[in-house]
Amino acid sequence: MIVVTGATGQLGRLVVEGLLAEIPVGEVAVAVRSAEKAADWAARGVEVRVVDYSRPETLAGAFRAGEKVLLISGSEVGSRIAQHAAVVDAAAEAGVALLAYTGVLGGDEAGFDLAAEHKATEAAILASGLPHVFLRNGWYTENYTAAAADAVERGVVLGSSGDGRVASAARADYAAAAVAVLTGEGHVDRAYELSGDRAWSLSEYAAELAAHSGRPVEYRDVTPAEHRAALVGAGLPEAFAAILVDVDAAIGRGELARDRGVLSALIGRPTTPLADSVKAALGA
Repeated sequence: MIVVTGATGQLGRLVVEGLLAEIPVGEVAVAVRSAEKAADWAARGVEVRVVDYSRPETLAGAFRAGEKVLLISGSEVGSRIAQHAAVVDAAAEAGVALLAYTGVLGGDEAGFDLAAEHKATEAAILASGLPHVFLRNGWYTENYTAAAADAVERGVVLGSSGDGRVASAARADYAAAAVAVLTGEGHVDRAYELSGDRAWSLSEYAAELAAHSGRPVEYRDVTPAEHRAALVGAGLPEAFAAILVDVDAAIGRGELARDRGVLSALIGRPTTPLADSVKAALGA
């Protein structure tokens, strides 16, 4: 049995669909906070287990000996160390055969603040002694294209990464990597640094938006302080705005342009080009 946590999220849903295309439905289970949101999986015969990362008591009995578990990192930045530790403890108590974790590109070498909780989670997994695999996901292209229409409307992509480049990949590419690891062999106790085949700058991203919208879009590089103020002005919490500005600094240092080719080798195909993601976003 393969158990996917966070299966009703954007990445989780893609992973479950990928698994169902590869293995019988009776070999897939989802561990989710809301049974209602997983009703479509249940209707297709997927076993639904209700858990909450923030309530360790719900994780008792959530996993079984010999299962493979994918721990998809939580979305509550600042709370994830304790949440993930609860899942790791439950997996260790059950004696699962494999615990896969979606971390961040660079692992222990990552020098940006967003990596801290991922580093702590990996340390907890190593301390547990569980057979594991680290899927260190790079930046999702959707982190940018989710706001593609707004950027086109404003005619501006704002950032503070300078000429830095990011080797992003589509969320579906990272999901395919998880499926490959969970259904394949030879991945135990390995760490995969996953990024897109081609790195691009925000200037190039703005050019793609212009090309596919037929409207002028420019990249406006600002100081970190100006970037943070703009994000807060757009409604983001101060703490999260600071994290995003720090990521732009990491992009400027080249931290999110590393290890190209590992992801495509793992999934057996090229990663999704930026142009394809932009076209899909604007088409939607």
